[in-house]
Amino acid sequence: MIRAERAKGGKAMLDCIIVGAGPAGLTAAIYLARFHRSSQVIDGGPGRASLIPMSHNYPGFPPGIAGPELLERLRCQALDFGATITAAQARALRQETLGFCLTLDDGRELEARRVLLATGIEDELPDIPDAAEAIRSTRVRLCAICDGYEVNGDDVAVYGPAERAIRHAVFLRTFTDRVTVIAHGDSQACEDALALARHYGIRLVGDRVERLQIAADRRVGMRTRKGEQYWFDVVYPALGARVRSDLARPLGARCDEEGRLFVDAAQCTSVPGLYAAGDVVSSLNQVSVATGQAAQAATSIHNSLEANPWRR
Repeated sequence: MIRAERAKGGKAMLDCIIVGAGPAGLTAAIYLARFHRSSQVIDGGPGRASLIPMSHNYPGFPPGIAGPELLERLRCQALDFGATITAAQARALRQETLGFCLTLDDGRELEARRVLLATGIEDELPDIPDAAEAIRSTRVRLCAICDGYEVNGDDVAVYGPAERAIRHAVFLRTFTDRVTVIAHGDSQACEDALALARHYGIRLVGDRVERLQIAADRRVGMRTRKGEQYWFDVVYPALGARVRSDLARPLGARCDEEGRLFVDAAQCTSVPGLYAAGDVVSSLNQVSVATGQAAQAATSIHNSLEANPWRR
C-alpha cells in the first residue's frame, strides 16, 4: 500500500520528489514504487541520455541500446509499478518543518519528506549547424569512456580549452594514434600538458576555429582564422558542461568547483533529506553509475523514512 502523510492544510505530502527523468531519476522511481513509497518524478524534458545514438557499454545489451529506447523502457517499467511522472520544470526548492516544498513552473507546489535530485548536466556544444543531429550521426561524440572503443583507428579531434583538451586526447590515445587537439579560442596549455601531448604524439592546432561543418561524406570540417582547413572522422568537444545543481545550492549543499554535488555513501547531500544521483553528483558520468547511485539513493530514502519518518 502506498503511504502518504498529510502536510499543513491537509494537503498530501509525498515520501519523495524525484527531479529529473533520466536513467537515475527513473531507476529511483522504480525502486521507490516497489518499496510502496509515494513519489513523483518531475520530467523537465529531454536530457543527456536522450542524445545517445547507440550505447555498446551499458551492461546486458550486447547489440547495444539507444538512449531514447533505454529511457522508454525505464519509463514504462516505472509506470507499470505505479510511479507518477509529471512534465514540468522545477523552479525552486525550499526546506520546511517536515521536509521540502518544490515549486514548479506553472506555480504548483509539491511537498515531500525527501527529495532526490537527478538533474544531470548539460554539455557545452560547439557552434555547429544542428549539433543534435551531428551527435546522433556519431560525427560529434560526447563521452570517450562510453564510445572510445568505436573510434578505433579513426582520425579524431578534441576541441576545447587547451589543457582540458589535451587530457581528453591522452585518454583517446587508448583507441587511436591519430588524435589532434584544436584549442578553443586563444587558450594556452602549461608546459606539463604540452609535454604530455609530445609524449603521446598528439598534434596541436592553436589557431582559433571560425567554422565547423559536417560534409556530405559525413566527415567534420574545421576551418581556422588563418584559413586552414582540417577534416576529421569524429570530433569530441571538451568545452565543459553546466551542472544542474541550481535547486540544491541555495540550500547550502556542498559542491565542487564546477557545481557537482558531494554526497555520502547513502547518496545524501550535505543537506539532510536531500539526495542526489547521476551526473549532477561529483563522480563518473556513466549511465551504469547513475542507475547504481539511484538504487542506493532510493533504498537509503526508504530506510530513512522507515527508521524515523519525521526526521530529515
